[in-house]
Amino acid sequence: MSSDSDPKNRMGNAPAFKPLSRRLGKKPVIAAVNGLAMGGGCEFVVNCDLVFAAETAMFGLPEVKRGVAPIGGALPRLIRMIGLQRASEFALTGTPISAQQALEWGFVNKVVPVEKVVDEAVKYAAAIAENSPDAIICTRAGLRQGWETAAVERAVEITLEREFAELQKGENILEGLKAFSEKRKPVWKGSRL
Repeated sequence: MSSDSDPKNRMGNAPAFKPLSRRLGKKPVIAAVNGLAMGGGCEFVVNCDLVFAAETAMFGLPEVKRGVAPIGGALPRLIRMIGLQRASEFALTGTPISAQQALEWGFVNKVVPVEKVVDEAVKYAAAIAENSPDAIICTRAGLRQGWETAAVERAVEITLEREFAELQKGENILEGLKAFSEKRKPVWKGSRL
């Protein structure tokens, strides 16, 4: 058997796509898309937590036009994100969509002028960073579990068992509750989750 006939040696299993598309990281990933996000670039975008697009941005999975399948992790997530019919249209035709279409489909959070796309992403990153790092990690884990796990109850159980159990042991939950009762802004410590 030649190495070309072994699926593990083929381009479709390229390790370059695994880190983001199958990531289990704790920190939110925010994309600022300015230009083309095609193929692997589009798969990266699908797997981000928040996506901001310039008005001129375009998204696409043109792999089928070249005899390749987009298997970097985007397909199952696309179905949950935009529905089976839209995901099928998008992936099976290989036809790119505009930033506005991506917004209408729920593929991106916001479309802004090209000169503001990075600033918009940074603005949201700063808003997230103002919150408890432990709560961010736990909340993101719950969102990801709900997105990637078929059963809602199982997703909740996993999050409760892992991240929430650790969140309750940390200093930030106490600081957040104390600051709320004292009507002041919390002073967060680095996460230990």
